[in-house]
Amino acid sequence: MMVRPVRSALGYFAAVLFACAPLAATARDGDDARIQEEVWALPLALPMFAYLVRPVGDGPFPLVIMNHGVSLNPKDRSFFPLVEFRAAAQWFARRGYLVVAPVGTGYGAAAIDIPERAVYGPFFSKIGKCSNPNFRDAGLAVAHVDLAIIEYLAAEKRIVPKDVIVVGQSAGGWASIALSSLNLPQVKAIITFAAGRGGRVDGKPNNNCAPDRLVETTADFGRTSRVPMLRIYIENDTFFGPDLSKRMHAVFTTAGGRAEYHLMPPFGDEGHFFIGSKDAISLWSPLVTKFLDAQK
Repeated sequence: MMVRPVRSALGYFAAVLFACAPLAATARDGDDARIQEEVWALPLALPMFAYLVRPVGDGPFPLVIMNHGVSLNPKDRSFFPLVEFRAAAQWFARRGYLVVAPVGTGYGAAAIDIPERAVYGPFFSKIGKCSNPNFRDAGLAVAHVDLAIIEYLAAEKRIVPKDVIVVGQSAGGWASIALSSLNLPQVKAIITFAAGRGGRVDGKPNNNCAPDRLVETTADFGRTSRVPMLRIYIENDTFFGPDLSKRMHAVFTTAGGRAEYHLMPPFGDEGHFFIGSKDAISLWSPLVTKFLDAQK
């Protein structure tokens, strides 16, 4: 799918943001690598904001895209933070990557629907009813946004076009698995944290929407996926617990997908949000470092 930049007032707005974007250029935690944080407006077919952090300098840099999770509740999406994985994103940036964490359409002010006035915000990652969920297309919708971001940044000559890593948490991890099934030549590795869809139906722990369908769709993605993948889950994840995550991994690799599976010990009160904690970096970074070193 080829998505070209929007040539409009939005493009002008994005250009202004690009020129005015730097928020910081500092080293933290005793790390010598200096990084620069920015906020961008990405002029894609579905425009969106993104948090960006990169090494100081002109680049081009290898790219990391970080996909966030999904709430099907519009009110929850209206309060979604611009930066969800800041500490993790900075960890990658200090290792030489340009990191983009896009905020999907349908978040912030665009999340609130007003049906009585025929006003609806764009939101492209619904799965439908649990009686017949469409996990496949919901994952691929975000995957195609990732492709658009890769193509845009490559055209801008800001990234090394064939040195892309995609990282995702929860529904963002599911989208990353979906992306792997496309076998894009630009993407050399995928890392997921607590990946899945349909967790905690009605807010109840370990109450999943059509788990057998989720496992079946995972196998479908595995049949064409050949991108090296690292899949990390946490024992006390009440969205996608160990039994379900192990089933998903088994069918994915049996179908032909290339993936490593790691189940981490319990973390905090809810393991599902592991990647969002700065305190978790020391736990997952050795696994990620070893995995990425193996892809060189």
